[in-house]
Amino acid sequence: MNGQNRKDVLPGLTVDIVLKADQRTGKLTRGIVKDILTKSATHPHGIKVRLTDGKIGRVQVIHNT
Repeated sequence: MNGQNRKDVLPGLTVDIVLKADQRTGKLTRGIVKDILTKSATHPHGIKVRLTDGKIGRVQVIHNT
């Protein structure tokens, strides 16, 4: 599942995000969603979130746990 729809991204989910610094390479960082920062219902590059470790990026993959 991709992370372009806000309704699919919930606090506590395990996700892969791309950090701002990694946008060129596409390197993904895995973590657990703490806060959802994007206010709109959808975003073509992924919903922006803050992970529990404080990292901020756009959701690329949502993992089913």
